[in-house]
Amino acid sequence: MRLTLLPDLGDLLRLHPQYNAGTVVELLRHLGAAEVLWASDMDPDHPLRDALPAARIGILDGFAADWAWAEAEHGQLQGFLGQYPQGRERLREAGAAERRFAAFVTTPMNARQMMGAETMDAARAYHAAVRAALDEGPGTLWRERRLSELAQRLAGQAGVVIAPLDDLPGLLDRLPDARLPDLAGFAPGETSRLRALADRAWQLREDDDLNALLAALDRETGDRVTPGAELSAAAAGIYLAVGDLGAARELLERAVHALGDGLPRSLAGLTLARLGQVRDAQGDRELATRTYLAVLALNHAPAVARAAAEAGLKEPFRLELGPA
Repeated sequence: MRLTLLPDLGDLLRLHPQYNAGTVVELLRHLGAAEVLWASDMDPDHPLRDALPAARIGILDGFAADWAWAEAEHGQLQGFLGQYPQGRERLREAGAAERRFAAFVTTPMNARQMMGAETMDAARAYHAAVRAALDEGPGTLWRERRLSELAQRLAGQAGVVIAPLDDLPGLLDRLPDARLPDLAGFAPGETSRLRALADRAWQLREDDDLNALLAALDRETGDRVTPGAELSAAAAGIYLAVGDLGAARELLERAVHALGDGLPRSLAGLTLARLGQVRDAQGDRELATRTYLAVLALNHAPAVARAAAEAGLKEPFRLELGPA
């Protein structure tokens, strides 16, 4: 029985132009996988929980576990160590290791780099540094227990596993039949490129060329993972950022009418929540309220959309633009 491990970055997938949710979809197609074993974050708003069903790739749950107890235990340890100078120094060392690894994994990488020896070594070094700082004990044993339990759940399975990037070295050690994928012949394509464009448009920066972004969005028709409705909604966000409420509303209403079969599942909630805000900002309070209620009536709306809708029902949204 062979297992192929694919690294998951959670929300950080949105930061990597060449290793994003679209890239993972293309990798799975390259591997001929119609479904994946999910051994990663159970956050319902995880980007792959949108992308994989939209691409008609099944997700088999039941391999990840609820590790809230581990977070609570780690919090108690931090509180204990924080009471003593030596303990605070240990926490600083562990925190420095975490920041080094975070800086490494937020540097844009492609699929080969993400699964290369340097990245696996960086993950091993990160956990070794945390163990050295906190000692073998409450600070690190929870991770050993979690990895061992995860390996037990995966033992005897076959197929492609989605697992956190920093877990891969530990899983490779515990699962003799597991491997990283053979990337020979793989190159990211249109699905990856479109996803990167949308991710970039949702995360505006002060030095962005907004006209170039809008032109790029306008040229595309979208695909299943990043449909045209999302490209319109992302473009609307750019117009909203510069205070052009009319253009933003037109694009958002176009996006709402273009929503298809409910996939990606987060798109309707995000689009309607933003549309409600634009209608509010234009003084159309009654229609804005109905739009917020529509968000809350959805079977699935991401947490950020629900929060925006709930806030909008309590108090009308007002657009606040920064200095020009």
